[in-house]
Amino acid sequence: MLNITDYGAVADGVTVNTKAIQRAIDLCGKGDTVYVPKGTFITGALYLKSNMTLFIGEGAKLMGSGSIEDFPVMGYPFEGLDQLCYASLINTDGAPHKNITIDGKGVIDANGAALFAIEMNEKKGKRGRAVCIRNTKNLVIKNVTIRQSPSWCLHLIYCKDVVIDNISVHTKYDEEGRRYEGIFNGDGIDIDSCRDVSVTNSLIASQDDCIAVKSGRDEEGRRVGIPSKRVTIENCRFMSGFGVAIGSEMSGGVRDVYVRGCRFENAFSIASVKAIRGRGSYIKNIHYEDCSLVNNDREISDSRWFRGALYLDGFYGDAEFDADTPAEVNDGTPKVDGIYFKNIDIKTVGGNAVYMCGLPERHFKNVCLENVKAHGRYGIKHKNIDNLKLINVDITSDEE
Repeated sequence: MLNITDYGAVADGVTVNTKAIQRAIDLCGKGDTVYVPKGTFITGALYLKSNMTLFIGEGAKLMGSGSIEDFPVMGYPFEGLDQLCYASLINTDGAPHKNITIDGKGVIDANGAALFAIEMNEKKGKRGRAVCIRNTKNLVIKNVTIRQSPSWCLHLIYCKDVVIDNISVHTKYDEEGRRYEGIFNGDGIDIDSCRDVSVTNSLIASQDDCIAVKSGRDEEGRRVGIPSKRVTIENCRFMSGFGVAIGSEMSGGVRDVYVRGCRFENAFSIASVKAIRGRGSYIKNIHYEDCSLVNNDREISDSRWFRGALYLDGFYGDAEFDADTPAEVNDGTPKVDGIYFKNIDIKTVGGNAVYMCGLPERHFKNVCLENVKAHGRYGIKHKNIDNLKLINVDITSDEE
């Protein structure tokens, strides 16, 4: 075990420890552990490597420096496109890696409120993440708390065989309920062109999508062609934000996603499936089962970014659209086939209980609601859905 204090790291809240911590990582042998002891260690961007564990002990914190010089601009995918981004607090480079573990009861705090403003002002790249792991096989992230990212909090790109268990992610409020000011687009976890991913027993309190399953945008995403598939999200608790989203960047395809046994508390939605013109590819075989939502938060109601507690949307982001006039069917026309909601209970003040609108030129297909009880300000709206099945469904509303 390599204790970062043995390499010069000090927990004085002032010293920037990037070089000391990175030296411990670089000298870490195969199967070794880099240990962060109790205390707050200020650092810039760190880069993990294969066959190592980063263990953040109880009472330990890795804290982003808040200085833009400590987070160099680099190229990697964000929002479905390869582009320049500021480095994240915890990174891998673009090379293939394997057998990386992040563990411990400590905290990764990206200091996003400070970095957000600086990165937005300088504009040399897109905002960084708290943790961004790329192109890694056999990745384990467990027990840690990850919070206050300038943008998405935990971003996985081109990863295989991933286990995420018993973590806490905070992008809107800290653990005491204090709001992080000035941050938007603060997703909790983004699963981006990854396969065989398990997220279990975790708490996600998000400013935007709690978990988003993605796979590239438009022509570039279709050319890369790496889908997200075989994703299981089970026994998780979601507070605030927009539940588990599929898309809207899904041009490499998304399939075989299972969300089971999850609770949503003051979140605005359980599910959003977003497949808009230009994306192409497919979303298929998506299951939400044994989930409940109670939302008493009136901060957000129906809008172009949010249309219901359960929603399928071919016009996500469009404030005004024509759902009756077909466009030309081409490579950018997405396919949505096989969306299943079973044993769902919803009580929301946030707008529509259920909203489903496919594209007029290519209807969404094979959507089933079974044992669904939902109450919202409004009830159910649906259009351009082929083979819609409602089995034991009870939807009520406060207004017509």
